[in-house]
Amino acid sequence: MDDLKQLLDMEKIANEIVAFLPNLAAALIVLGLFVSIYWITNKPLRLGLKRAGIDHTLVRLLVSNVYKFTVVGFGVVMAAGQVGINIGAALAGIGVAGIAIGFAAKDSLANTIAGFLIFWDKPFVVGDWVTVADQYGRVANITLRSTRIRTNRNTYVIIPNQKIIDEVLTNHSKNGNTRIDVPVGIGYGESVSEARRTLLQCVAGHGDVLDDPPPAVVVNGLGASSVDLLVQVWIGESEKERRVYREVTEMTKSALDKAEIEIPFPQRTLHVSESVRIAS
Repeated sequence: MDDLKQLLDMEKIANEIVAFLPNLAAALIVLGLFVSIYWITNKPLRLGLKRAGIDHTLVRLLVSNVYKFTVVGFGVVMAAGQVGINIGAALAGIGVAGIAIGFAAKDSLANTIAGFLIFWDKPFVVGDWVTVADQYGRVANITLRSTRIRTNRNTYVIIPNQKIIDEVLTNHSKNGNTRIDVPVGIGYGESVSEARRTLLQCVAGHGDVLDDPPPAVVVNGLGASSVDLLVQVWIGESEKERRVYREVTEMTKSALDKAEIEIPFPQRTLHVSESVRIAS
């Protein structure tokens, strides 16, 4: 009797499996259709976005992540409906979970939005030399959440994209040639023309200084103890900016010393007067 009952149960299970197979097949077909849609459309979409001038890194993130998960996710939802899963309840649960995750990850969401703005506005690209958030270095990588900068000390600085959007950013590579201003002071008794000639001869021997635009020496102000000059030189590779600045500074000091042109230091003169009448 028990064997007969067990046999009937197995027959019932088999019938249910057979009845379920068409729904499972339909679900697999629907899912396969959406996956096929992604594979067919992702290459034309990539080309279209690149022709629109969108950065290749953003194109990769949009197509390989956002677009892929959207299409495949929609396919999973449609396939679930074919096998009898209550799609409305599932979507409601996903929506509630999404709201909770959104509140918990609001900083990450802000950084992601800032990442999209960086890719869209292109204040810099990978390889540019920038100064941002008190950090100077070469942009090594840009993601939706952060920007990675490799400094001259060979350290790897990771800056959240939201901070980059909120900070003043200097791109040293954006416009090609870079001008370096090196301040130097000479005494009031010295000739500005002689100092200019000496300094121009000095920087002309530097291998990284360009001839066009030519170097220049201009009066930047009249200080308390010195005539303030700026030695202006141009370089073609922005990554050499800090090194050339230090080298030109040293060269100007040596050249002025050799030409016996005074480089004054701050001085203060104190006048003391005696009273004409001395009280008795």
